[in-house]
Amino acid sequence: MWLGETDCHNPFLVGGKAASLSRLAEHSPVPPGFSLTTAAFDRGQGVDAITTEIASAYTLLGERCGLANPPVAVRSSAVDEDGTDASFAGQHETFLNIIGVDFLLRTVRDCWASFHTPHAMEYRRKQGLPIDGVRVAVLVQQLVVADVSAVVFTADPVTGSRDQIVINASWGLGESIVGGTVTPDTYRVGKVDMSVLSRHISDKRHMTVAGDSGTPEVEVPSFLRSRAALDDEQVIEMARLGRALDDASGRPVDIECEFRSDRLYLLQCRPITTLGSQAAADGEV
Repeated sequence: MWLGETDCHNPFLVGGKAASLSRLAEHSPVPPGFSLTTAAFDRGQGVDAITTEIASAYTLLGERCGLANPPVAVRSSAVDEDGTDASFAGQHETFLNIIGVDFLLRTVRDCWASFHTPHAMEYRRKQGLPIDGVRVAVLVQQLVVADVSAVVFTADPVTGSRDQIVINASWGLGESIVGGTVTPDTYRVGKVDMSVLSRHISDKRHMTVAGDSGTPEVEVPSFLRSRAALDDEQVIEMARLGRALDDASGRPVDIECEFRSDRLYLLQCRPITTLGSQAAADGEV
């Protein structure tokens, strides 16, 4: 099922992450992609029975991207993932820069297997979610090779304050930010008037890039390390996207996005699940 199509909005078929992205793809700049449904997982968790379907979908994705063998990201998407109480951030494997149908088929197997890792199972236990009978899907999406990546929080993830948008940005793909191997730039934007309130530009020593195979982490060229990853126009464009998604969901969200050749792409949107205690302290419901 393809992102942006009505059938792909159903989390019981494509999991929470893919369903969320599919709904967003109708109105936001989401890279094209398709989901292997929970039915595919139920058919034995192997790919032999659906090899032809995966190969055909990958070919069609290439046509939509204008590439014969498009690089893709392969991500898990559980039925109960990216809900309001459990985001599953970092619990399942993400595979980047997968090129070619044979490599894709192997990666789909690995992605399915990631649902049964000890840390993923322990997360489920802590969240009170079922261990057995989990229904899962896999999202295959064009990998846009980013110039700059960012994580945007529509509430301060530390203080819980909801009047500012906080943006962490750095060069290359977003894995260096998410993995904590780089200290990103931090920008704060007023949520009402979209004014840039502050900028803290870091010494960004590492970045993740798309190599010939995989996504290695490399040193940032010296002339870029202390240069701002985003200009004010880009900061405000990301903040506006974050605020629009915040308004649409009715609660603070964190989004992953990136710029490639000055075009903004949305990669993920999920609720911020760590604000509950602060909201209670502030008297919010």
